[in-house]
Amino acid sequence: MSSNDIIQWSPNYCLNWSDFQAESNPAIYEDSHSFIKYGFTWIIDSDKLNENVVFLINEINVSVEFHPLLSWVRESELNDDLLHHEQGHFDLAEMLKREYDKTLKNKFYNKSFPTRGQNESQQKQFAKEDSSKMISTEIDKLTKILRKKRNDYDLETEYGHNILNQSKYDEIFKNLNSTLPL
Repeated sequence: MSSNDIIQWSPNYCLNWSDFQAESNPAIYEDSHSFIKYGFTWIIDSDKLNENVVFLINEINVSVEFHPLLSWVRESELNDDLLHHEQGHFDLAEMLKREYDKTLKNKFYNKSFPTRGQNESQQKQFAKEDSSKMISTEIDKLTKILRKKRNDYDLETEYGHNILNQSKYDEIFKNLNSTLPL
């Protein structure tokens, strides 16, 4: 899949049914499914500390990605309320990402980490690999939180059919558009 096949969360974009491009699975009870995951980029610097190379993670940017080629809807169930509910999954992932940013900063920023390797060139290369693994572990934790929260969201809103509970989430998600990421 190329990056052109991914929609990053933005306050200026709402999902459309045309974004759900995968075939629906008749064996699954859901009427639709949004495939959402987290991507990340980061910047590392290296420094020498007592003849050893250490690395510092200066910037982690986590993105919320909707994957159209893995997302689907049953043609018989296309309606605005269901699409609105699926947008809620996307918004929920963004909200959790913003909350988790603090955890990432506390864990990685303003800290130095040792690296391995027999020379400076190898150490710098291992710093890239090791920092990627460290951040991936944290993104995996965030993904597990998202999985649980998505399930809670579906149950509480009865997949968007419980209008009162859906509107409570809508109010929470509305704040995403008025607050900038930290």
